[in-house]
Amino acid sequence: MRRLAYLVPLAVFAVVAVYLALGLGMDPRSLPSVLINKPVPEFALKPIKGYERGFTSEDLKGKISLVNIFGSWCIACRIEHPFLMELKKRGTIPIYGIDWREEDPIAGPKWLAQFGDPYTLIGDDPESKAAIAFGVTGAPETFIVDETGTIRYKQVGPITADVWEETLKPLIDELRRRSKAG
Repeated sequence: MRRLAYLVPLAVFAVVAVYLALGLGMDPRSLPSVLINKPVPEFALKPIKGYERGFTSEDLKGKISLVNIFGSWCIACRIEHPFLMELKKRGTIPIYGIDWREEDPIAGPKWLAQFGDPYTLIGDDPESKAAIAFGVTGAPETFIVDETGTIRYKQVGPITADVWEETLKPLIDELRRRSKAG
């Protein structure tokens, strides 16, 4: 019986160690989304201060696009922003923005005035209603949405040139080929 008292904690430790080892081998940027291959959740966001038009789920139908969740408070969003501006300059794909959890209603517009506005439309999401519907865990997160309004991919973290070339662009190109063929 005394031997069992020593073996139980050892067994518990072994199980915990196995789970930790498995977890360390996983890619933390690869967060599965239950929304992949499902329609974009319905939402209607008001415009950010100084803009005339907001952003709704209906705006995503009829074209392949990116939906980028950002915030002026987000340091990783600052890293990503120049590349989003480059995508806009190239005219590669429409980018829609969701300005997430701004405490100050002028922070987002001020940030865009300072760094540039890569977005086709921007919605204000101060209460996280759209972000929650998308299953956002942090900013930035970007979703590829096809022409039917279906989410096809979720990018967690900043879009960089490498992420674009290795992951997003090939997927977008494939979606465009399917759209033309189908």
